Amino acid sequence: MAWPVLVFDLETIPDVAGLRLLRNAAAEQSDAEVLAAWVQERQAAGQSDFLPHYLQRVLTISCVFRNAQGLRVHSWVDRDGHSEGSMIQAFFHSLDKHVPQLVSWNGGGFDLPVLHYRGLQHGVVADKYWDLGEDDRDFKWNNYISRYHHRHLDLMDLLALYQSRANAPLDAMAKLCGFPGKLGMDGSAVYEAYRKGQLEDIRRYCETDVMNTYLLYCRYQLMRGGFRPEEYQQEMRTVRESLRVLVDTEPHWHDYLAAWPEPTPPDHV
Repeated sequence: MAWPVLVFDLETIPDVAGLRLLRNAAAEQSDAEVLAAWVQERQAAGQSDFLPHYLQRVLTISCVFRNAQGLRVHSWVDRDGHSEGSMIQAFFHSLDKHVPQLVSWNGGGFDLPVLHYRGLQHGVVADKYWDLGEDDRDFKWNNYISRYHHRHLDLMDLLALYQSRANAPLDAMAKLCGFPGKLGMDGSAVYEAYRKGQLEDIRRYCETDVMNTYLLYCRYQLMRGGFRPEEYQQEMRTVRESLRVLVDTEPHWHDYLAAWPEPTPPDHV
């Protein structure tokens, strides 16, 4: 399997300021009232009350970065309420710098469209990401934008063979493959945790999600021949060793490792 690989995941919250602007909400209306009114209208019309991509404010971007030098976990968090644009710019800058294979779970359906819309609002520049072959001829045949190219691999979309009715949840697939799955919270709890000021809990949750995605990506590489069985087992050991180093300062990795049984080869190996 070729390095570098960058696996990523977002946690978002409602962009109530944007919703307020688009609805011409009265100044005396609280954020909670503005959001509740929108939700009530959608439910009354029999429509989804999930805010559209362009009104999803990026709170956390978590990544697993794997290259020949090792494996690292890194997160950007909007702790001051004003860092969304700089976070998104930093993410795309890392793509420009390393030109990794980008890996996600439903990134084509959610994470990347959110980054597109929010990046557009903040004036983010992402030259390499948007290259379709104009600057680098190799990108004509393998770029980050095309659904069927693997420079960005939406693992959920590929495993479902691009049929939405066959999509599987990350948590379910991680657990079915013997990985920990979600720990501590799920996406529906993020906004309430944000309102309580629990930014570190949200970051930790996002990091465990992105690690689940990386482990599923490794299992996919085993299935497709990108890893030989012994290479796969070695990569599992590398992940465990990398996380053990973090346990003293990041206790969620202690819980993650405790929930992850020692890796064993698949039945056919």
